[in-house]
Amino acid sequence: MPRRRRGWAMNGQHGEKHANDQSHSPLTTSLLEPALLLLVRQKARHGYTLLNELDQQKMGSIHPSMVYRMLRDLEGFGWIRSTWDMDETQGPPRRNYEITTLGIQALENWQKQLEQNKNLIEQLLSRFNS
Repeated sequence: MPRRRRGWAMNGQHGEKHANDQSHSPLTTSLLEPALLLLVRQKARHGYTLLNELDQQKMGSIHPSMVYRMLRDLEGFGWIRSTWDMDETQGPPRRNYEITTLGIQALENWQKQLEQNKNLIEQLLSRFNS
């Protein structure tokens, strides 16, 4: 799991936000696991393709090393498996990631957790707006 750091909402020493700050929040990092599982459930993909898909989902500020570490963790849990794609016409072989039956179960658990916490997030947002 990603490391949590306190005070992540404050980018500068006194709360000033830097325009070029590309940091990501612990909340975004926590959502990396279900995002990757969803992507490989849709279609088996290479790591580089997964990085591009995450970028399209506005999760692109997450460093590639964190994504590949998460892929290794998911594979260690037995939630995804990787195979070497030797049919590449250019460059070295790449890992192709696909979801397992256990991964589908984990994704279903993620869906339940997200649905349960959706209410809490909506309540917090409504308090910000009031």
